[in-house]
Amino acid sequence: MLALILASILISPPEEPPNIVFIMSDDHAWQAISAYGSDRNVTPNIDRIAQGGITFDRYYVENSICAPSRAAILTGVFSQHHGVPTNREVFDGTQETFPALAQASGYQTALVGKWHLKSEPVGFDHYERLVGQGNYYGPRMIRNGSEVLHEGYTTDVITDLALEWLQTGRDESRPFVLMVQHKAPHREWMPGPDHLHDMEGIDLPEPATLFDDHSGRGRASTMQEMTIKDHLRPMDLKLTMPEWMMRMTPEERAAWDKAYEPRNEAFRALELTGDDLIRWKYQRYAKDYLRCIASVDDSVGRILDSLESLGIDENTIVIYTSDQGWYLGEHGWYDKRWMYEESFRTPFLLRWPGVVAPGRRTELLSQNIDLAPTFLEIMGAEIPARTQGRSLLPILESVDDAQVEDIGWRDALYYRYYESLGPHKVPKHEGVRTRRYKLMVFPELDEVELYDLKLDPDELHSLADDPGSAVVRARLEDLLVELRAKYDVSEDW
Repeated sequence: MLALILASILISPPEEPPNIVFIMSDDHAWQAISAYGSDRNVTPNIDRIAQGGITFDRYYVENSICAPSRAAILTGVFSQHHGVPTNREVFDGTQETFPALAQASGYQTALVGKWHLKSEPVGFDHYERLVGQGNYYGPRMIRNGSEVLHEGYTTDVITDLALEWLQTGRDESRPFVLMVQHKAPHREWMPGPDHLHDMEGIDLPEPATLFDDHSGRGRASTMQEMTIKDHLRPMDLKLTMPEWMMRMTPEERAAWDKAYEPRNEAFRALELTGDDLIRWKYQRYAKDYLRCIASVDDSVGRILDSLESLGIDENTIVIYTSDQGWYLGEHGWYDKRWMYEESFRTPFLLRWPGVVAPGRRTELLSQNIDLAPTFLEIMGAEIPARTQGRSLLPILESVDDAQVEDIGWRDALYYRYYESLGPHKVPKHEGVRTRRYKLMVFPELDEVELYDLKLDPDELHSLADDPGSAVVRARLEDLLVELRAKYDVSEDW
């Protein structure tokens, strides 16, 4: 009875349509957020969202690569339907997207930061996007069609522009959607001036699978080119930095040189080889990656503080997420693309005062195709018939997962990665994940991998050819066919 009373209080609709601030970083691993139990960094401001709202522990992408994920978030459909299955295609902005539908429903819409979809943003009253991937310093941006050149660290520039719009650019009589999309912590992981010296003199914990030999699985994971051992470039490790990347002021460049030149000299004196060299590369790469995240976390804090100072925090939904997960040394890797957990699983945290119970966590399966219908239902806008995701509103309004399970929720997710041995040489694959099991199919290799995620959470031992797992494999293969049909995805590649 108490739970029902509490639920009725929590789901009381707000008197006014809520604002939405959607903050997305690029390549932020869920295991690099302290709300997800990171043992390598602390993210106090991202954690503020978790403490005041809900943390999704089983949120996934439909395709673990940047442009397809961004298109899925905008449209609520799988890659084959939004037309961006890889990073090569141009996104068709005339298709139905949640920002355009929000705009038509009376919301003011704005986007600041990374776009990465090749076409110009559509459905925004205001936008200022990075040109291409963008630089970490001195970014070139396109503001409503016109190029603008900024000085400063890009994470800070994006935050400044977002706050400027919040404080002086919006129409205070209308609800709004503000999308703040960071470049960081994308490769080549260039930290900002405030965090150049973070973690100096300490050794980060190493992931248990840093020296994974990829035995116990099929050929797929041995074909990739994304190892810390062999595939990080000198510029990734800051041993060299091309001038085109260094769009810095003299003061910023001096601070950079002061931080990195002594480190590089110390490395050259070490003459490391073998596992010791891998360990050094991991420390150098991981620290720079986490230093970039520190600036993103600062940005989140500035945005949360601004919402409070403007007096609109109580009626503003704040989301923090990434376009996919990332490898921070797990399996000896960096990058993404795989259906393995580190890249498939993605951080997603949401705060909605008065509706979402503070400090709540959910293990219900959710996916980036769910965001568009969620936002549209919250706004009271019509959800397009083509939408393949499912609104997360029942989860947001509930007290615990059991309430949502009682009304029915999905018990499996579908995934497909389309690039055939492209960058990083990851073979195309598709698969299905239930709460306990994962099946992955590699059509080019004629191989299948099967994992019991309860007994083998690191996915080190495929059970695909285990006679004792034949029934599970058959059931998941049938489920894969069902989900492919449900989402109208062609069996052909």
